Amino acid sequence: MTADAELPAGVPGIDVPRLADWLARELPGSGRIAGIDLIAGGRSNLTYAITLTGGGRDRIVLRRPPLGHVLPTAHDMRREYRVLSALGAHGAGVPVPAALALCEDEDVTGARFYLMDFVAGRVLRTVEDAADLTPEQARGLSEALASALAAIHTVDVEKAGLADFGRPSGYMERQLRRWGKQWDASQDAIRATGTVRDLPEYDRLVARLAERLPADAPARLVHGDFRLDNALARLEPAPEIAAVVDWEMSTLGDPLSDLGLTLVYWAQASDPVQLPVGATITTAPGFASRREFAERYAALTGYDLADLDYYVAFACFKLAVILEGIHARFLQKATVGDGFDQIGAAVPMLLDRAHTVLDARSPW
Repeated sequence: MTADAELPAGVPGIDVPRLADWLARELPGSGRIAGIDLIAGGRSNLTYAITLTGGGRDRIVLRRPPLGHVLPTAHDMRREYRVLSALGAHGAGVPVPAALALCEDEDVTGARFYLMDFVAGRVLRTVEDAADLTPEQARGLSEALASALAAIHTVDVEKAGLADFGRPSGYMERQLRRWGKQWDASQDAIRATGTVRDLPEYDRLVARLAERLPADAPARLVHGDFRLDNALARLEPAPEIAAVVDWEMSTLGDPLSDLGLTLVYWAQASDPVQLPVGATITTAPGFASRREFAERYAALTGYDLADLDYYVAFACFKLAVILEGIHARFLQKATVGDGFDQIGAAVPMLLDRAHTVLDARSPW
């Protein structure tokens, strides 16, 4: 594979000729790049499907950090590549794409990136995506997703070579500090654009979360952003999760932090307010309720969910911080794709939802 006039041009975030030369060295025999398409939907790291011709592969996938404002410690391609490699070899039933190659030379295309196999499957996000799903298939997908989350949280991290993948001791306290620093960094970036954000409920929420920090949980692998549209689904012959993707925030920590975030994303038709971000597909007939999803997860793992309200509120806080960072990139005009103009409005909604959950002591 060599850079030539037939290579696709004008791909945001990709230097196609340099990528072609690098790929020829690192994955010889893969073929020539015939097309590169940004895979829509992601609001953080950028994901591209690369079509190849004349070699041993038809399609591969490239992941790289976002353009513009990047939060400190976030978007670590090495960590994503490592966890995919480990789970591919010792994942104990966690479905993931095969990791192919990691590039740490930022001169190739402006940032570190990695390549993985293309996995055929559907990204199910909106109610419209559920138009051809039967209620039975929706129920099966709900159960399959809960099983995938349980599989992640019961991986033997020693056997998988991930025992040093994080510091589970003091995990929730560190998470509170870490995301607080990310919030401050995003506020600095937003102010630099001449925009002012007045969000007093943020400080009150941080204080409430600090007061109720839970005791340390056993060290478990956590995904960090687990939800249905961060998975590739198949419906035939039976509903299944073909692959869990977007591992950029994975680490060792408290597994209920993952469950809490999944439940924040899990919309129900009965919800009085729907977030302007995330999936709406779970409002379709047949999908499990949040309570049913959590009960299946608890049955599979045996974990105690008595303090689940805290983890749901914490997930609202974490997601608010993440979205504030994305909103900062949007204000800097450094986002790629559609829908970013709605992100900022979701932040105060998430802060309000967190307070509501803590007030009621119920995640439902």
